[in-house]
Amino acid sequence: MSQEVEQLEAQRSELLKQLCELDDFRPGSITPMTRRCGKPSCHCANSDDPGHGPTMRLTYKIAGKSRSEALSSPNAVKKVEAEIAEYRRFQELTRRLVEVNWNICRLRDAQQDQQSEAQRKKNVKKRSSKKSGKK
Repeated sequence: MSQEVEQLEAQRSELLKQLCELDDFRPGSITPMTRRCGKPSCHCANSDDPGHGPTMRLTYKIAGKSRSEALSSPNAVKKVEAEIAEYRRFQELTRRLVEVNWNICRLRDAQQDQQSEAQRKKNVKKRSSKKSGKK
């Protein structure tokens, strides 16, 4: 069983190393947005016109509140896409790290239980086969 724990500890070390090597990351998603400006003389005022855009926006939550930022250029979109991909990698690595750590804890608990049982058996005093003279 200790060999299994050693393998899991090696996996944990590798996952921690990969976490340290992560690049910039952030949560969120990129969504296209079209809108109407509200000017009566603009082309978007026509009902069959799709409106202005699409403009790309980054949407994310902070403290339970949704936020949205405009992404001004294709380069900004590419940068944010890479950061979101790195965040998803972070999530996967942490999910795997928790799973490996859980297995290590479970195996160590089992080892400790076996050691405790062996210790109890060692400490059990044998009863004397002689009969006691007390009555």
